[in-house]
Amino acid sequence: MYTISSSRERRDSCRSWMHSQRSRTMAGSMMAILIPIYLVFYGTVIAGINACDSIYVRPPAGLSSIRNQILAANLKKSATEPGQMHVSLAGPEYMKVSWMTADKSVPAIVEYGTQSGNLLQKATGVSKSYTFLTYQSGQMHHVKLGPLLDSTTYFYRCGGFGPEYNFTTPPPSGPSVPIKFAVVGDLGQTDWTASTLQHVAAQGYDVLLFAGDLSYADYIQPRWDTFGQMMSPYANYKPWMVTHGNHEEEQIPLLVKSFLAFNTRWEMPYNESGSNSNLYYSFEVAGVHVLMLGSYAEFDSSSAQYKWLQADLAKVDRTKTPWLIAMLHAPWYNSNTAHQGETESTDMMAAMETLLYQHNVDILFAGHVHAYERNLRVYKNQLNDCGIVHITIGDGGNREGLATNWKNPQPTWSVKRESSFGFGRFNVVNATHALWSWHRNQDVDAVMADEVWLTNLAAIPQCTNKAV
Repeated sequence: MYTISSSRERRDSCRSWMHSQRSRTMAGSMMAILIPIYLVFYGTVIAGINACDSIYVRPPAGLSSIRNQILAANLKKSATEPGQMHVSLAGPEYMKVSWMTADKSVPAIVEYGTQSGNLLQKATGVSKSYTFLTYQSGQMHHVKLGPLLDSTTYFYRCGGFGPEYNFTTPPPSGPSVPIKFAVVGDLGQTDWTASTLQHVAAQGYDVLLFAGDLSYADYIQPRWDTFGQMMSPYANYKPWMVTHGNHEEEQIPLLVKSFLAFNTRWEMPYNESGSNSNLYYSFEVAGVHVLMLGSYAEFDSSSAQYKWLQADLAKVDRTKTPWLIAMLHAPWYNSNTAHQGETESTDMMAAMETLLYQHNVDILFAGHVHAYERNLRVYKNQLNDCGIVHITIGDGGNREGLATNWKNPQPTWSVKRESSFGFGRFNVVNATHALWSWHRNQDVDAVMADEVWLTNLAAIPQCTNKAV
């Protein structure tokens, strides 16, 4: 078992070592190649990388028994049969269907229509695959469908093979259109994950927001396949919008570039939002503008992400989308002892907090810390009636367990915190009010354990006066 030092010096030293490895030349980097390969095959690279992320040592947890069922089922599947299916929003009036096949000759075609068995429309897309050391992925297909009707169920079939599925499009655009979001983070693929997914599905939602750390594959690529299959029954009929976490990075210097599996498998609408990277993008649905930010992409004021964010915020029309929310992986405000002092939190907050504050972002969702925490409106570590409500929801499941140690005294901006697995619901009622609730799922049934009504900052005159 890898032992993580509790000293900040050890963590900083580890972080510096990683950066030095990435900057070496080909001639002097044979060890940078051989060591990661050795660690990958023995499974300890996971602990090595995560050691640089936190001084917190989590209790061990096993993978889900459902994974074994998925592996057995995959052995019986036809090579042309679609698997790992998920749908996502792809711009106004469009949806994207994504799936994988073992047979690379299967075309990226989706037949669809509003009547079951009568799939008269057809769309074509792109197919991708990737190699990760000795692993060769199947063919990942991404097909954009549309224009589509709002609040409508469409039936579809992938690649000309397999059964018929269906999805429901979100509500129409409009400032007072109600919409329901499910909010999760750090799912992984454990029995805790299965419980979360079952409870989320039972509650119902229009769009799911995922704050990163998806499969916890951690370089073991077949785990991406089992994760995709585990998510498919939930993600193939409602749009899932995801951002990345540290477990998606999976970089091996000189051999495998960062986020290779994530970018191939979970293609989000970054082009549609003017972004040049799948690691950060935005989208609009009903009366909500959503920013999906990248904690592990460059984020300083000279970065492509920062410049894209400036341009994207400048285009937001609060008369059309009065709600403005953001999501990223590493939280900016966190009173758990886990993940304190990380640059992905502190430096990104220093670079971007004022920009989001000036534009009256209502809520910022984060993951990373395996617990739940809701904060009051805050700006620069002080309570502020026009600040952002920060919510950490990295409690979806995962094999690392819960972050159970909290800092005392509790900060004035922290109002609710609990180390339990669960999920959130953000129900936008109209242009001015929304209901946030967090549901603990360690019980047999999901139990609502936190609830608060939120008023849109765009509806508060003293807040709109400070906006850019």
